[in-house]
Amino acid sequence: MPERAKVHSLEVIEAFRASLIVYLEKARSALDDISDDVMRTRMWLQDEQRPRWEAEIARRTRQLQEKQAALFDARLSFMERSGMVESAEVRKAKRALDEADGRLQTVKKWIRQYDSRVMPLAKDVDKLRDVLAQHMGKAVVYLGQITKTLAAYTQPVAPGPVPAPGGEAGHK
Repeated sequence: MPERAKVHSLEVIEAFRASLIVYLEKARSALDDISDDVMRTRMWLQDEQRPRWEAEIARRTRQLQEKQAALFDARLSFMERSGMVESAEVRKAKRALDEADGRLQTVKKWIRQYDSRVMPLAKDVDKLRDVLAQHMGKAVVYLGQITKTLAAYTQPVAPGPVPAPGGEAGHK
């Protein structure tokens, strides 16, 4: 007589299946957050930072021009001072403009490099999302089928009428 399978606990398989479902939901949520952050960062660079620093350069350029005009006026006027204050303000305005230009160049560099550096990693996140959705989703279904099959296997079989040899039961 064949030996019966020893199934000790269907609850453990069901608990594992439930834990897998919870894990998949949390993983999908985390992967969605990552994808959203990738897109938000790109938009932040292109739509916010670049225009911000371009506007800041324009503002600081106007300030520098104003400071240079004030220095020119101070030098033309035959005042007692030689325009030392105005010269310091011009140097300060130039440093501020150079800083804004450096920031804009950095943002432009990030924008140029974004696709080559970030997007391959984002594609890996998408691949992982697909694995979770397809393969792990199938695993959840498979574990449910295993539980049903084992539950049916472990149920005692009700005795029924035994057929008579050579014919139907109950006929003579």
